Amino acid sequence: MDLPIISNSHRIAALDKDNCLSKKCHLECINFCPVNKSGSECIILDSDDKALISESLCNGCGICVNKCPFDAITIVNMPHELGDEKIHQYGVNSFRLYRLPIPRPGKVVGLVGKNGVGKTTAINILSGNLKPNLGNYEDDDATWDDVLNHFQGTELITHFKKIINKELSISIKPQAVYKLKDYWKSDGLSLLESIPNSNYSSDIIDELNLTECINKPVNDLSGGELQRLSIAVAAVKDADVYFFDEPSSYNDVFQRLAVSNTIRSLSDKGKSVILIEHDITFLDYLSDYIHILYGEASAYGIVSSSSSTRTGINNLIEGYLPTENIKFRNNKIQFNVYSPPELNDDTPSVIEYDEFSKTYDNFNLKVSSGKILQGQVLGIIGGNALGKTTFMKILSGIEKSDQDNMETKIKISYKPQYLDSNYSDNVRNLLYSQGSQIDDEIFNNEIILPLSINKIFEKNVNKLSGGELQKVAIAICLMKDADIYALDEPSAFIDVEDRIVLARSVQKFIKSNNKSAIIIDHDIQLIDILSDSLLLFNGNNGVNGIAHAPTNKHDSMNKFLKQLQITYRRDIESGRPRVNKNNSRLDKEQKNNNQYYYLSKSE
Repeated sequence: MDLPIISNSHRIAALDKDNCLSKKCHLECINFCPVNKSGSECIILDSDDKALISESLCNGCGICVNKCPFDAITIVNMPHELGDEKIHQYGVNSFRLYRLPIPRPGKVVGLVGKNGVGKTTAINILSGNLKPNLGNYEDDDATWDDVLNHFQGTELITHFKKIINKELSISIKPQAVYKLKDYWKSDGLSLLESIPNSNYSSDIIDELNLTECINKPVNDLSGGELQRLSIAVAAVKDADVYFFDEPSSYNDVFQRLAVSNTIRSLSDKGKSVILIEHDITFLDYLSDYIHILYGEASAYGIVSSSSSTRTGINNLIEGYLPTENIKFRNNKIQFNVYSPPELNDDTPSVIEYDEFSKTYDNFNLKVSSGKILQGQVLGIIGGNALGKTTFMKILSGIEKSDQDNMETKIKISYKPQYLDSNYSDNVRNLLYSQGSQIDDEIFNNEIILPLSINKIFEKNVNKLSGGELQKVAIAICLMKDADIYALDEPSAFIDVEDRIVLARSVQKFIKSNNKSAIIIDHDIQLIDILSDSLLLFNGNNGVNGIAHAPTNKHDSMNKFLKQLQITYRRDIESGRPRVNKNNSRLDKEQKNNNQYYYLSKSE
């Protein structure tokens, strides 16, 4: 039967169809629903044996949410006025988006928020790839006139008129840059030269540090090289609006600044730029305006009104939108303003390694002697192509050093930088195949539940998003019996809020189990929150790398940022680090005082 649908209903009933497994449950949602018990049909099974929930009959009690054994149902009571601001809904009990970001000529508009709350949907609508149905998902005959009527008198009316009249040219840098390998089999230079009506010049190769790799086959490029090539491909196209989806991923701090300069050059030419980004330092440095997207992943998303960059990011950290009186998170994100104390000198070491090297045909790595302490989280910082991953693989026993002098008695569990999604079964069975910790209550409370991995248990691994796959890979690494857990770029594709949860969860797991961890990541704030001490890499990218002995966070961070000639100031309200403009007053002062990241206790 067709259930009644109210298009502007203030109640949302959303169903994760991948998790709705009616043949494996006792139909708790149907049998416990009080509206069903009264004789109405609020919840029934559709022709595909999936729950079908009437939003008009639902009383919002939430019993079905609590009773569903697979966490497939979301019920949310929304402000009634939001019903008139629904932009798109994919179907009955499906995701819906409220409001849209506003592109601004000559400006970079940043979008930030949890994964699964509509950033990609917003891009598809603003780029003209998806016609918004304004919530009328059952009406296949909805026209662009309806869209124009909806946006009449708003800033977006001109944008949609240009889309309808095909007067708006679009360029998109997608999140999944690895798909470029399937699209183009030759080298990067021929790809750039093949783009019709482009603004290509060799300058962009230098700007994005692609000189050493531009003649390589695309299939041989590293993650950072592939990312910057994809940015170049998007930037050289002659377009009115540019969309960049997570351009910082796989790039080191210096490369991220180069990427920001390339993107900024587009807005300086009067172009509109929309930036989706989870690294809030990068977002802060590059954006002129911010829209926060909040909501419930896979259920609904709401786009906040536009605000200045500083205000928007501080609102994100607070979890509260003052102008809209909306609290979308209970806890404020905290940052370390001062360098934390070091571990006690009498803390036993898990591994002590002698000086070693690793030589390849075109690259050489030299590592100073050092040790990793029990209960320590060691962050590794440095540019790309300096041997950080090689160092981790040698410690893990995956590769051998030239001296073959590595201690082999300890067990190291390693999560690689690049993830493999070629697994046809679901997440639950993949985790079971890796060990029994999935049934351990403590592991569930420390890792599975905080990272919401339980909500994707029934999804097939080969259908996971980048962020979901990253969380599963982290869980698999931590499930194994090991002395040291080595995580290579765990923040990739994970949203801002989950990065904080990840940092706190991993740190708690390491401390409570008296283990140790090594973390390689380019998100300075994640490394700041997660690590106890730092190991610095420097050298010549792709030629030679030098790994220093682990030291305290203050000294290592100062040395690292001094090499890059980058300083961070602290936001007065939130304490979050913000990149100073080069040669600004604060930049000069901090360089003179040798304060590149942390403040001194006297300040």
